[in-house]
Amino acid sequence: MDKPYLAFPLSIDGSGRSATTDENRHIRDMIMQVLFTNPGERVNRPDFGCGLKRLLFMPNSQPLAAATQVLVKSALQKWLENEIQVEQVAVESQDSQLIVTVTYTNRTDGQRRVDLFTGPA
Repeated sequence: MDKPYLAFPLSIDGSGRSATTDENRHIRDMIMQVLFTNPGERVNRPDFGCGLKRLLFMPNSQPLAAATQVLVKSALQKWLENEIQVEQVAVESQDSQLIVTVTYTNRTDGQRRVDLFTGPA
């Protein structure tokens, strides 16, 4: 059986214990934490995150999407370099939202994954 990881956000399962998840979901959860944590939010890691939430009220445009792409890729490479190899980050602006697609390889099992992010859980 796969090693269980604590689910994010922390919750209680049906048996009254801390909910767990599999490795693929855990990695996706870690990516979400990097994307949607603003630098300065974590007490012992004030530089953690890339701060996509700060872009919420900025005018949606192609230059913003391009800057976001660089911001996201560098943050993921910095904070999750031991867990994933980031292959590509694509940021697309559609109507009033940015859609972030992350293509990466899980360093543990070598599986390539593509995950889409539009906002915090």
